[in-house]
Amino acid sequence: IVLDWSYWKQDEWGSQEFDNTRFADPAGMIKSLHNDYHAHFMISVWPKFYKGTANYDYLNSKGLLYKRNIADARRDWIAKGYESTFYDAYNPEARAEVWNMMNKHLYTKGIDAWWMDASEPDLHSNLDVETRKTLFTPTFLGSSTKYFNAFALENARGIYEGQRGTNPNTRVFTLTRSAYGGMQRYAAATWSGDIASRWEDLKAQIPAGINFSLSGMPYWTMDIGGFSVESRYERPSAENLAEWRELNTRWYQFGAFVPIFRQHGQFPYREIYNIAPEGHPAYNSMLYYNKLRYRLMPYIYSTAGKVYRDDYTLMRGLIMDFGTDPAVKNIADQYMFGPSLLINPVTDYHATSRQVYLPKNTNWYDIYTGKLYTGGNTITAEAPYERMPIFVKQGAIIPFGPEIQYTDEKPSNPITLYVYTGANASFTLYEDENTNYNYEKGKYAEIPMKYTEATGALTIGSRSGGYENMPVTRQFKVVWVTATSGSSLDFDGQKGETITYTGKPVTTKQ
Repeated sequence: IVLDWSYWKQDEWGSQEFDNTRFADPAGMIKSLHNDYHAHFMISVWPKFYKGTANYDYLNSKGLLYKRNIADARRDWIAKGYESTFYDAYNPEARAEVWNMMNKHLYTKGIDAWWMDASEPDLHSNLDVETRKTLFTPTFLGSSTKYFNAFALENARGIYEGQRGTNPNTRVFTLTRSAYGGMQRYAAATWSGDIASRWEDLKAQIPAGINFSLSGMPYWTMDIGGFSVESRYERPSAENLAEWRELNTRWYQFGAFVPIFRQHGQFPYREIYNIAPEGHPAYNSMLYYNKLRYRLMPYIYSTAGKVYRDDYTLMRGLIMDFGTDPAVKNIADQYMFGPSLLINPVTDYHATSRQVYLPKNTNWYDIYTGKLYTGGNTITAEAPYERMPIFVKQGAIIPFGPEIQYTDEKPSNPITLYVYTGANASFTLYEDENTNYNYEKGKYAEIPMKYTEATGALTIGSRSGGYENMPVTRQFKVVWVTATSGSSLDFDGQKGETITYTGKPVTTKQ
């Protein structure tokens, strides 16, 4: 659950204090979210301080603020406008002091994660970058002309180092509006900002996410449905309501297959039951992909383990996995999600199909039907309202967990293994304690899986490692997908062999 900006009193931006007329008991509210709703709580914090607040005065007394915005008496857009400035995130003392403020007023109330807005830094809205640089000079390190772009990196660093210093074994998570190379080491992800609720913006998000990942930063996300809404959707005609629902449906389908799955925006409300009623195709589709995302948690979390161990990334431009295929070099609207899933978002209104290029040197299964297609070809893939085309690389093992409402509702047990035959395949299931840093101390487990096409055998190998409360015995249900017998994603009615696994190698055949 995200609490965006303006939870403070109107004239106290940067106080890090809740407005007690609206939030009488913030700590109690957060405790209820944790205990009653099994939700984590993220809060918006800006690197911005209103002149006259206690935090401003304290940071100013230590020389840790930029003052040119104050000298120019620039006012922001709130009510009559207030004078404000940002802190010097390049200064280690400033980072420590800002964290101390966040810790005192927010973290101690139970905050789980941080929404770091305006980290470009956007000192004053609608100023061009060169003008903003003049307002940030000098930084602690030197000229802002040289260091300006790294503000988001240093801002995230302060939170990471501060929280780990305060509570060393609870994972940090920061969502920041801007990024800089290397930011992933500070447990930071980036979203693409206040994008508009338009089809062209939906389309633009695909290469945005791909290129972000290609830059070496693995955790990217966006506002599903767009943040800024055209006025025609606020009190929509029947025609505009139909388009609003389809736009959100297509965006939701895509959003379920990016590194961080999240919906955020201004009015109209974005809960799926507010977008469309139960039984409507939009509702049905969004619910389907919500459930599919959560069933895929063993696949996603294991891939996140590869991010940590192997410098991997979840959202993969096709060039990363099919570099010998020249046809993929300029494809900007398809990508791999993890090692095996080819994702093909639908970005045109009223579309019921789309062109999909299937990379060569492998073949591809339709995930919904199990039908096999030959690689190296462009096909017209069916894309009815409720479905986005997804293909699975031949020679893949994909683990699906049980249906869950939140990620740590219960252990992923049983796990259904879909084995896409026709080529050798391997997958390593990674698990740990989920919310702490004990994995840094070796407290995690890995279960290697290998399918050999020549023998038709799947071997689930010896488990290595371990962690507290690890399931010692677990069930794996194996579903074979072959060129001659496709298999749909039917988790409840699907037939397959169930294997009891105790950590020792076990082999089964088709």
